Amino acid sequence: MNAASSSSAGFTRDKDWWRGAVIYQIYPRSFQDSNGDGIGDLLGIVNRLPYIASLGVDAIWISPFFTSPMKDFGYDVSDYCDVDPMFGTLADFDAVIDTAHSLGVKVMIDLVLSHTSDQHPWFAESRASKDNAKSNWYVWADAKPDGTPPNNWLSIFGGSGWEWDAGRMQYYLHNFLVEQPDLNFHEPEVQDALLDVARFWLQRGVDGFRLDTINFYTHDAELRDNPPLAPELRTSKTAPAVNPYNWQEHVYDKSRPENLNFLRKLRAVMEPYNAAAVGEVGDEQRGLEILGEYTRGDDLMHMCYAFELLSGDTPTPDYVKEVMDKVAEVAGDGWACWAYSNHDVVRHMSRWHLDPMGARAFTTLMMCLRGSACIYEGEELGLTEAELAFEDLQDPYGIRFWPEFKGRDGCRTPMVWDQTQHHGGFSEAPRTWLPVSPDHLSLSVAQSEYDPGAILHHYRRAIAFRHAHKALMTGEMVDMKVEGACLSFTRKNDDEELYCVFNLSDQPATLDAPVGNWHHVGSELNSASPMEDGKLHLGPWQPALMLREQPEDQ
Repeated sequence: MNAASSSSAGFTRDKDWWRGAVIYQIYPRSFQDSNGDGIGDLLGIVNRLPYIASLGVDAIWISPFFTSPMKDFGYDVSDYCDVDPMFGTLADFDAVIDTAHSLGVKVMIDLVLSHTSDQHPWFAESRASKDNAKSNWYVWADAKPDGTPPNNWLSIFGGSGWEWDAGRMQYYLHNFLVEQPDLNFHEPEVQDALLDVARFWLQRGVDGFRLDTINFYTHDAELRDNPPLAPELRTSKTAPAVNPYNWQEHVYDKSRPENLNFLRKLRAVMEPYNAAAVGEVGDEQRGLEILGEYTRGDDLMHMCYAFELLSGDTPTPDYVKEVMDKVAEVAGDGWACWAYSNHDVVRHMSRWHLDPMGARAFTTLMMCLRGSACIYEGEELGLTEAELAFEDLQDPYGIRFWPEFKGRDGCRTPMVWDQTQHHGGFSEAPRTWLPVSPDHLSLSVAQSEYDPGAILHHYRRAIAFRHAHKALMTGEMVDMKVEGACLSFTRKNDDEELYCVFNLSDQPATLDAPVGNWHHVGSELNSASPMEDGKLHLGPWQPALMLREQPEDQ
């Protein structure tokens, strides 16, 4: 371990620190600008780390800050082991590690291993000829006899997943932008190079990784066509409904069984550091099953998240139960990480049409679910999706599918720190990379800190409640039931048992209190207590949280 990690002498990293952890996602372009160029950076994160620590979170996840042409805003990497000057320097990253660790906060970074930028030196060499040392590092294939692409695979950003290269007279695969060629995981040297990338950052002191598009790493070596998907089976969890990507069953272009071999190698690299990884599983039909496959046992990934709660309409109690039952069925011995919002989806305040009471209820619910939890910068302020004009768009995804799909810029606008300052305290620049939403200014951190009714304080209380009850962090979840608009379940371990019920509607609800010797907890979260009639009378969006009394001999 180098000075970046060892300087925080009191910092420790338990092997299972990630179980039940609360992770705060930072989109660095939009968090805090420290040098006045209108773009957030690493020193901006350093300056705001005390605020993050005040939330009580266990870790931060920082979206990519590596050297990049920024065609996909850092998810197109041209140097895995350096910081893009836009965000600062490696020394600035060391300052992030040092400061976070001194505050007891762990640091996870976003590794984009499935593809690189077309400006990466690896790709420049690979495309130069068919017989150079890296010629097999990317997915190259000959055209069909009629000149068309090798198969029917599509890009998630629209159009064919193949791009013609005149130099090699071949197509290369890109699951995302044309400028993001896919690495060939069937080439052992590629795997070794990527494992070296992980070692570089682990030695620098990171506590783990968020693994972008984890199920896209390996493709079918035979390049077989994906079968069509029946219209009645199409969903839009990971791609918008207007994208024909949803019209295929993606059995050959991603989620291949060979992927498990690489994940085991990556886990082995991480083990000596007690580091943890959370993988992003993007799959319409099998997301939860893949989550289970990738987190099963102790030699694969620590946790994964799918898109079941990151998309779609307001979750009903029946839907939440359906998802949790499926997780218990296909990933019971794995570990999920739950999120409602991130940098790729419409903010859940807008997506689910929530008022502040509803937002509080879902926050408390997340902190009571089995698994780990991830919150996205600004959701603790109750930020809604920002409305942007077409001319303000930066996201190529939104530009391509506008206006039916407006892209991801609406959830990426700058964080608001103080409504009395220029650009809400985000930047002193005349213009920021995306405009600050006027609708967000009244919800700024400074305003929220002084408003006792602000949702920010609820997030702090809900996170603290989770940490106060080990049954919520690592215990099992049993007896999930739906009664009308109410969802109930029990979380328990050897030492405690918690009964949790949530009224997930804007109407009052009444149900029987649990049988047995329970006492009311969570009053700071607006938890209801049983009335004299032995029933729980829940107001709109109100939870009831109860702790079973343990016998005195325990």
